[in-house]
Order: sequence, then structure tokens, then C-alpha cells
Amino acid sequence: MVQRCYVQYIVDDGGKIYRVGAEGYQAWGAGSWANANAPVQIELAQTYDNAEFHKDYVTYVNLLRSSAIKYGIPTDVDSSAWRGVKSHLWVTNNVWGDHTDPYGYLASHGITKAQFSHDVKYGFSSSGNNVNPTPTPTPKPSVPTNKKAVHVTYALHQKGKKWLNPVKDFGSGSNGFAGVPNSVHDMLYIKVNRGSIKYRVHTKEDGWLPWVHKANKNDTINGVAGIKGHTIDGVQMYYTTPSGETYQQSYYRSQTTQRTGYLGTCADNGTVAGYDNFAGMLGEPLDRLQIHINNYSKY
Repeated sequence: MVQRCYVQYIVDDGGKIYRVGAEGYQAWGAGSWANANAPVQIELAQTYDNAEFHKDYVTYVNLLRSSAIKYGIPTDVDSSAWRGVKSHLWVTNNVWGDHTDPYGYLASHGITKAQFSHDVKYGFSSSGNNVNPTPTPTPKPSVPTNKKAVHVTYALHQKGKKWLNPVKDFGSGSNGFAGVPNSVHDMLYIKVNRGSIKYRVHTKEDGWLPWVHKANKNDTINGVAGIKGHTIDGVQMYYTTPSGETYQQSYYRSQTTQRTGYLGTCADNGTVAGYDNFAGMLGEPLDRLQIHINNYSKY
């Protein structure tokens, strides 16, 4: 992917995305080689307003990252490999041309090459304010003063079939996740043994559905998330710790029918850069889900 002409997307006006052309259709933004080999080209519009730039930049980085993941492209920026996220400068230095963007423009707003590379690799949370020059290390487990064991039980309904057996927390093997590999699911319920959890799903047919606070597979209106017959492709959840106890949160991740391996881990309070918004890949049926409640991720 390269930046900078006829491209698929333009990011401008405080984080708005303008779609110019279809993904996969040849763009005309960086010379014949790049045009033929980049499924997505994204242009970052210029602004002199720092607040507007920050919104543009967060959207730009996350769009670069999500587009790369969608097409199985490494999220490394301007590496020596020929596959990855590529700037116009990289194309100039390695293929053809005389453009050097976007680095001069990014530098005018205080973003270095190293910062940009880090941000694309790790992404931003939905809050958009975790711009760090280096990755934030995963907190090491500590011994809390009042930590209680929290167990989460959950199950998916296989589309056109039945409710699958519930799963407690997560593990390895076929009983370590909810769902059936390479299958489609349309309903979900989640419950915890202490505290509370709210959750919702995104379906290909409806978008995001309302939050659910209960767990009862026999109550398809208030006790489960989803609509029978509609394909789930995204999941969100948020765990609330009982007052006076050590703060814990839900950590969760998913796979889809269209790619191998789990997607990134989500933390419900936004501490895992790049995957805090939801689990899943919109447009791709979710085929398995793992959840656990803790004060650190076990994945």
C-alpha cells in the first residue's frame, strides 16, 4: 500500500474517510509498479490544524493497518521486503519516481518515521489517544490485594442448526472456544459468576445490535445477542468489576472463516493497541470465540 492522484481512499476533515475507488481496482497514485501491486492506496490530506491532523492521523493509521490485515499484507512500514505498507518515498527509492511523502508532512506535525512505523504496526485504540513512540509493554501479572476468581461461560448458536455446548473461560482443543471452525453463527450468550458483563454483536445484515445484559438462550429477545439466521462477524463486550475488588476486564479474541489463526486480543478498557474496538473482521463470518476475565491477558 502506498500514499498518494487517483487512490481508493482519502482521509481528511478531521478523521473522515472518503472512498474514491473500489479496493483491488488499479489506482493511479504511485507509478505503474505500485499501481499494479497495491490493492489499496490511501491519501492523507494536508491540514495546518494540529487537532484536525491528530484525528486524520489516527484514522489514516488504522485504515492502513486494517487494509493490510484484510489483504494478508504485513503491517511493517517501508521494510526491505517487497510486501508491506509502503510510502511514496519507498517506491521512489526502490522502484521509480521522485515523491517523498508522507514523511515531510508527518514531520511538520511532530511524527517521525519511527513513530509512524510503530503506529501502523500496533494501531490505535478506539479512543485514538495512545500515540506512543514505543510499544507499551504488557503488564506483568501482580499479586492483587483483593482479586477474586471470575469465570465466564458463553456459547454460540450455529446458524441453521442448534446451540453449541457452553464453554467456561478458554483452553486448547475443540472445547477451548465457542463455535465451530469454518462454520457460521447467529446468536451468542455470555454470563459471569461475579460482577457483570454486557455484550453485543455485529451482523452482516444489521450492523451493530443493542447491548445485552442477560444470558438466557431461551430468551432470544433479551437473553442473547444476535438475530436467528443473521451472520455474526463482530463481538464487543465490557466487564464491570464489583466494588472493592481488584480491577479486572474481559480479554477476548476470535477467528473468521476466511483466515487462519486468531485475530488480535481485545481488552475491554482499551489497553491492547489496535484491537480494542471489537473482535472479528467485518464481512467475514466469526467461527470461534475465546474469552477470559482477569487483570492481565493470558493469551
